[in-house]
Amino acid sequence: MASMARGSLRVYLGAAPGVGKTYAMLNEGWRRKHRGTDVVVGWVETHGRSETSKQLRDLEVVPPAVLVYRNQTLLEMDLEAILLRRPSVVLIDELAHTNVPGSRNNKRWQDVEELLDAGITVISTLNIQHLESLNDVVATITGVPQRETVPDAFVRASEQVELVDMTPEAIRRRMAHGHIYPPDRVDIALANYFRAGNLAALRELALLWVADDVDSRIQEYRQRHGIDRPWETRERVLVALTGAPNGEHLIRRAARMARRAKGDLTAVHVRSDDGMRRSKPADLERQRSLVLELGGIYREVLGSDVAEALIQVARAEHSTQIVLGTSHRSKWTRLSAGSVINSVIAKSGETLDVHVISPPARLNPKPSKQPSRQLKEKKWHPKWLRFVRQGIDSGVISRRRQLVGLLVVALTLPLVTVGLAIIRGDLPLGTVSLIYLLPVIAGAAIGGLGSGAVGAIGGFLLLNWYFSPPIHTLTIADPRDIVALAVFLVIAGVVSIQVDLVARRSFDAHRVRSQAASLARTSSALLDLPDPLPQLVEEICSTFLIDGAAVLLSTDQGWITEVASGPNPPSSPQEATLSMSISPDRLLVLDSARLRAEDRETLNIFVNQIAVAIANRQLQDQAAEAANLAKANDLRTALLAAVSHDLRTPLASIKAAVTSLLPDDVAWDETVVRTLLETIDGEADRLNSLVANLLDMSRIQTGALIVRPRSVGLDEIVSAALISLPTSDQLLEIEVPETLPPVHADPALLERALANLLTNARSASNEETPVRVIAGLQPDSYVELRVIDQGPGIALSDRDRIFMPFQRLGDQNSGNGVGLGLAVAKGFIEAMGGELTVDDTPGGGATMIIRLQVADMSSLVHDSD
Repeated sequence: MASMARGSLRVYLGAAPGVGKTYAMLNEGWRRKHRGTDVVVGWVETHGRSETSKQLRDLEVVPPAVLVYRNQTLLEMDLEAILLRRPSVVLIDELAHTNVPGSRNNKRWQDVEELLDAGITVISTLNIQHLESLNDVVATITGVPQRETVPDAFVRASEQVELVDMTPEAIRRRMAHGHIYPPDRVDIALANYFRAGNLAALRELALLWVADDVDSRIQEYRQRHGIDRPWETRERVLVALTGAPNGEHLIRRAARMARRAKGDLTAVHVRSDDGMRRSKPADLERQRSLVLELGGIYREVLGSDVAEALIQVARAEHSTQIVLGTSHRSKWTRLSAGSVINSVIAKSGETLDVHVISPPARLNPKPSKQPSRQLKEKKWHPKWLRFVRQGIDSGVISRRRQLVGLLVVALTLPLVTVGLAIIRGDLPLGTVSLIYLLPVIAGAAIGGLGSGAVGAIGGFLLLNWYFSPPIHTLTIADPRDIVALAVFLVIAGVVSIQVDLVARRSFDAHRVRSQAASLARTSSALLDLPDPLPQLVEEICSTFLIDGAAVLLSTDQGWITEVASGPNPPSSPQEATLSMSISPDRLLVLDSARLRAEDRETLNIFVNQIAVAIANRQLQDQAAEAANLAKANDLRTALLAAVSHDLRTPLASIKAAVTSLLPDDVAWDETVVRTLLETIDGEADRLNSLVANLLDMSRIQTGALIVRPRSVGLDEIVSAALISLPTSDQLLEIEVPETLPPVHADPALLERALANLLTNARSASNEETPVRVIAGLQPDSYVELRVIDQGPGIALSDRDRIFMPFQRLGDQNSGNGVGLGLAVAKGFIEAMGGELTVDDTPGGGATMIIRLQVADMSSLVHDSD
C-alpha cells in the first residue's frame, strides 16, 4: 500500500496582533471552499472583532473539545474530531499555543504536525514574537517576555509563509478605533506594547525573517535545478584578509557596503597549503573578532592559488562583490609570482564585482572642535609637500634639505663609479658621462642648486680620474675628452639649475592651489556657518603649516584669547613671531618664521575674512539680544494683559464679598455669610495659584529654579497632587501600580507639574467623562505617566504653542488661568531631566505624557532637607 502524501502548511505571519492574520486565513479558507475544496475551521480566535467574525461566513467549524483542569472548564481544539472528519484543508488560528494539560500533545504546533502527517493541509497564523529565534529580541524591544514559542525550523519547513504587513501608524489607528482591543485596554496598549517604535522594530524583524526565508527557498531551488551561477537577489560582500595592518580598514569598508545594500558580509583568509603561516595569528584573530562584531561570517581556507581559492569561496557563498586591499608586495614579487588582484578580476566573470580598496591615510589630522560640512573636504598636505614646505624659507633651500641632497650625491657618485669601473673600456666616455648625470639630477631635486653643483664638480673629477686616459691622474691626453668633460660640466650645471627651478615652481603652483582652495572653503564657511571664526583660524594653521595662531582681544586686564588653533598658539603679541591687526582692539598672532612674502598677500585676505566673521558675530549677538528684548516685551505685554483681567477678576470677587460683610447695618443669615466666605477662600486660592505660576515661570526663564532630585515613588506624587487640587465633582480614575520602580525627580516640582496637568485636564473635560491617570514601566528604563482627558483635543498645528507662556488653546478654558500651567509643567519636568509631550486620546481628547528616568538607587544622593 502506498504511503499517504504529507499535507502542506501555509502560515500567515504578522508583526503584531491586529494586522489581519486571522482575517486573511478565513478569507483564504472561504475562497478555497467556493472553489470546491473541503475546508473546515479547526480553531479560530476572533477576539470579539466583528470584522473577523464576519469572515467565518458559511465555513464549517469543528466544535472544540471541553476539558476540565483544576476544577475549571476549558475549551481546546479537538484534534481527534478533525482527524475523524479528514477534511482537505483545516484552518487553525494561533499556532503558538500551549494545550491544556492532559491533551494529546503539549503544543498546538505538534497537533499541526500530526495533521500534516495525516495528509491534511493546514493554514495557520503566527506573530513574529512567537518564533523561537526572535523570542529574546522581541522581549528586549517590548519589555514583554513571550512564553509561547514555535521552532523556526517547523515554520521554515512550511510550503508558504505569507507576511501580513501593516504600518505602525495603521496598527495604532486600528487600536485607537477599537478594532483590536476593547476600549478599556486601548490606552495601556498604546502606551506600552503598541508604541510606534516597538511596532516599527517588530515590523523590521518580520520583514527580515521573511526575506531570509525567501532567500533560503531560492538557494534550495537553485541547488535542485543545478544552477551554479549567482543570482543577485541579495548583495553578499566577500572581503579577503591577509592579516595585514589595513585589514581592519577593509573589514569596516566592506561592512558599510553590505549594510548599505542590506546584504551579508563574509570575510575569508586563504592559508597556504604548504603549512607556512605568512601572517601573524594575533592580527588575524583581531580581524576575525571585528568581523563577528560587525555581524559577518569568518572563513579560513587552504589553497596554493589565492585567487582561485577566493573565487571558489565567493561562488560557494553566492557572493556578488569581492573586496580586496591594494598589494603590499614589491613590484618584483608581483612580476615573478603574479598579481592576486589581476587574477581575481580575470576569474571573476560577469557576476562578481571586484573592489580594490586603497590603504587608509597615514596622516590623521586632529579634528576641529566644531566640525563643519565645508571643512570636511580639507586636504592635508602629503609628507613630501610638508618636507618641501619646511625646506623653503624666503626662496632658499633649507640647510636640512641641502644636507640630504649632499648625502645623496656623496653616496650615489661612488656607487656609480664602482659599477662603471668594472666595465671600464667597454663604454665610451660620452656614455659614461650621461650615466653620471643621474646622481647630479637626484641631488639637485632634493638639495637644490648647491647639491647639483657639488654633484657636477664631483662627477667631472671622477670622470677625469677614472675614465679619461691616462687614468688615476688629472691629466687629459685626448683633446676630445676635454670637450666631453666640459660638455658634461655644462650640462650638469644647466640640469641642476632647471631641476631646482622646476621643484620651486611645482611647490609654488601647489601652494597657490592650496591657498585658493582654503580661501574658497573659508568663503563658504562665512556664508553657511553661524560662527566661522574657529574654522578660519584653523584653516590658517593648516594652509601655511604654522605651529599656532590665535585671535587676541585687548581688554583692561590685558590680552584675552578669543580663538586659538595649533599646538602652540601665542597668548600675547610678545610670544608671536608675527602680529597682524584685525581691528583697533583685536590682533591675529602667529607662531611661525617660515612665511614667505607671497604668503603675506594671502594671509591679508584671511585677516579680512576674520574681520568679517567677527563683525557677523557681533551682529548675531545684537540680533539675539534684540530677539530676547522682543521676547521679554511680548512676555511683559502678556503679563499686563493677564494682570488686567485674570488677576483682577479674583480680586474683584474678594473685594465684593468683603464689602458685603463689612457693613454693620446689614444682617446676613449664616448661609449667605458662609457663601461669601467660601467665595473669598476660593478666589484667594485661585489668586494664589495664578501668582505661584507667574513666579514659577519667572524662575524658569531666569534660570533661578533649584532642582533637588531624589528617588521618589510615583504613587506618592500622584496622591499629593490630588490632595492639592481644589474640590470638584470631576471623576478621576487612577491606575498607578505601587510596584512601579521609583523615579529620579524633585518631588515638589513633580507634584506641582502633575497638579497643573490635572487642572488643565479637568477644565477640558465635562463632569460625565473621567480624567484618567495611568503609569507604566517602559523597556528603556523610563516610567511613563499619562494624564488622559476626553475633551476637544489639541490640533496638530497648536501643539508647539501650548507649552509656551500665556497660551490658552485646545483643552484649556480661558476662564481658568493666564495660560501658564502647561508651560510651568514642561519647565519643571525638563529641569528634572524628564520629558513632557502631548498625544491624541483614542476617541477624542488630549493625553499628556511625562517620561522620567528610573532611579538608580546606588548613585542617588537623598536630600535631607
